[in-house]
Amino acid sequence: MQRILLADDHSFIRLGLIQLLQDEYPSAEIKEVADGNALIKEVMNEEWDLVISDLDMPGKTGLEALEQIKLLKPELPVLILSIFPEDLYAVRVLKAGAAGYMNKNAAPEELITAVQRIKLGRKYITPEIAEKLLETPASEKKPHELLSNREFEIFKMLASGKTTSQIAEALSLAPTTVSTHRSRVMEKLSLSTNAELTRYAITHHLISDV
Repeated sequence: MQRILLADDHSFIRLGLIQLLQDEYPSAEIKEVADGNALIKEVMNEEWDLVISDLDMPGKTGLEALEQIKLLKPELPVLILSIFPEDLYAVRVLKAGAAGYMNKNAAPEELITAVQRIKLGRKYITPEIAEKLLETPASEKKPHELLSNREFEIFKMLASGKTTSQIAEALSLAPTTVSTHRSRVMEKLSLSTNAELTRYAITHHLISDV
């Protein structure tokens, strides 16, 4: 790995990841950015061997950035890091083209294991993810697993108590667009209020019970 692009909105996380990577790859050039928009800009303007991106960032999320990167440079491997458990996002990001998904609570050496596997042209997939990737008939999927990536993001934000205008600002969308997605989410989950969305999300461990 000669050139690595690292995206995370927390500077202390970036510093820790850079230290781990430089210990293993002392000659690598590592550049850091703090949000999804800057990540896309760097991918467009420079050539990279690997992107390591947080999932939850200001502006474009890691998932949105991943989808755009795969359109711009399909062969560029992207490793997604997240605080969210594997069963919540791993399948989504891998199907979107990620080279791997790693929980931030994993042991530090797992990052190097993931990078080494990706360097060989393979995907970093834990046994748990591999099992989830085995196609489950749609009839056996939970309702929230049938949401699109955008719908799922908006669903989680609504369930966490954010208003339509707050979501629109965070995702750079028109409020009417958010409202349209909200209606689709409600229909797919057979729910009618934000309070029901929150209860559903807590019941399925999609957000914390606060």
